[in-house]
Amino acid sequence: MTVLAIRDLTIRIAGRPLLEGAGLMVDPGRKIGLVGRNGAGKSTLLRAITGELQPDGGEIRLAARARMTHVAQEAPGGSRSLLETVLAADTERADLLAALENEADGARLAEIHERLIAIRADSAPSRAAIVLSGLGFDAAAQARAVGEFSGGWRMRVALAQALFLEPDLLLLDEPTNHLDLEATIWLEGWLARFPGAAIVVSHDRGLLQRCVDSIAHLDRQTITLYPGGFDNFVRIRTERAAQLAAQAEKVAAQRAHMQSFVDRFRAKATKARQAQSRLKALEKLPAIETVVEDAPTRFAFPEPSELSPPILGLEGVAIGYDGRPVLRGLNLRLDQEDRVALLGANGNGKSTLAKLLAGRLAPIAGEVRRDRRLKVGYFAQHQSEELDLAGTPLSHMQAALGMQASETQCRAQLARFGLDAERATTRIGALSGGEKARLLLALCTREAPHLLILDEPTNHLDIDARDALVKALAGFGGAVVLITHDPDMVTLAADRLWLVADGGVAPFEGDLDDYRAHLAEQARAARQGGAAEPAATRRDERRERAENRQALAPLRQRVTRIEAEMAKLQKEAALLEKKLGDPATYARFRAEDIAWATQRQGAIAKQVAAMEEEWLELQEKLEAA
Repeated sequence: MTVLAIRDLTIRIAGRPLLEGAGLMVDPGRKIGLVGRNGAGKSTLLRAITGELQPDGGEIRLAARARMTHVAQEAPGGSRSLLETVLAADTERADLLAALENEADGARLAEIHERLIAIRADSAPSRAAIVLSGLGFDAAAQARAVGEFSGGWRMRVALAQALFLEPDLLLLDEPTNHLDLEATIWLEGWLARFPGAAIVVSHDRGLLQRCVDSIAHLDRQTITLYPGGFDNFVRIRTERAAQLAAQAEKVAAQRAHMQSFVDRFRAKATKARQAQSRLKALEKLPAIETVVEDAPTRFAFPEPSELSPPILGLEGVAIGYDGRPVLRGLNLRLDQEDRVALLGANGNGKSTLAKLLAGRLAPIAGEVRRDRRLKVGYFAQHQSEELDLAGTPLSHMQAALGMQASETQCRAQLARFGLDAERATTRIGALSGGEKARLLLALCTREAPHLLILDEPTNHLDIDARDALVKALAGFGGAVVLITHDPDMVTLAADRLWLVADGGVAPFEGDLDDYRAHLAEQARAARQGGAAEPAATRRDERRERAENRQALAPLRQRVTRIEAEMAKLQKEAALLEKKLGDPATYARFRAEDIAWATQRQGAIAKQVAAMEEEWLELQEKLEAA
């Protein structure tokens, strides 16, 4: 039996076709990730499935007696408590309980009791509490009125309502946008266990890999279904793109060369878990430039000058607001090669720490030592609200760089983040959330910062833009402090983890898998009413791995630099090969120019070979260490 059947679907918006003759079948228990470029019609398709939008043609049929729910478009409000709001989402239970109070007929009462047992009405409060707890609401918060919370937290309540109902078909549109890392990890686990069918619109690569069994690609007004998770979708799309390329043989030869290089690396790779996880994850990035968007997405950070370590240090620092500390006893340091991700639930003080590091918040106590030449780039999602909607990216960049910067320089900085000539002069009010995020990245890196602080940089970026950000961070020569709800971003971009919890900040001795286990231990202890205290052996192992990662950071940084330099040289070699392979070159250029190009081609080959050897030697040192 099929839960949802879409046949020959046509949807037009303002005369523009989004879907033409599209089809999709959703079987019971099947979880489908819906992807496509921005504006392709993903959210519109969900609205059509729920009946909010009438299609122009075709059929959308939900199975008889199947229950469907989706995250509300508007965040709930009002004076009811969070727990009451989630329970009220089950209208059948509420109606049955109301009928129970007024029903006098014995036979009807028996029917009501039977139905209440069937829908597990007695366990509903505990199930609702578990869902709310997983999304970050403790027992005290669950008793508070929904209206007391901000919009982002109320959207979590909307998500809790949908999850609590456990429908036959669940529709989720960007479910992780309002979640922190801890809630995202919990949601992934919940979806993996969810017995019903689901259609998930998401830009979160990890969620699409770990929680769905098919990918539906909405492209060119139709829907194509790919088996497996997102990695398999990327592989199939990459292979098809290579098959369609005019130089398929050349692509295959280059891939074979790279595969042999990877094979040699794999045999000698370091066993430090976080570094190993990062390298393995980087291997999974698409071999082609784009898998969802029509045009390649590239980001590039300006290269900072080198500073002596440490570039920033905290000694006995306390920070907070209005004289009330949020975090105390901070003793931390940052070096230019550091890549740090901040862990900890929302409200623990991650953004407060980011503001201190960025110089936006003064300490209440203690000392902050900064290199006098230190430049900091600070990205925070709320900054998009401060943009002048009547202005343009170009006008914002001109104001930020000052009169000394030319229009060409301003446009070049915007182009580093995909804001081309047309978008540079588009009104801010007409830009998408992703385009505003690109502008903020361009603004915060305009002065080639030594320290880049990114507070939820991926909330409005699509999959290809997230991949471009990871690649740009891999080649960035400065330090990075990252706050993100995206587990894959943590794995790809961070070598060190700091846990912000219990009013303090401390290095987390382990990788993200260890942190998942740590959260699971805490949840088990909370259910059992005890304290979550990891075993001494496990704690010692995590500490040893963390110390190992820190000691190996300079070697890993050099590996990253070599990879970036090899990529530049290989790009130059490809251009030379193309020119030397063009007969017109020999008619247009002098013999000595052609000879120089040939010599340069040979020199590049030698440089790349030497770099490959150094790369392998570094990997041997990492393993030996």
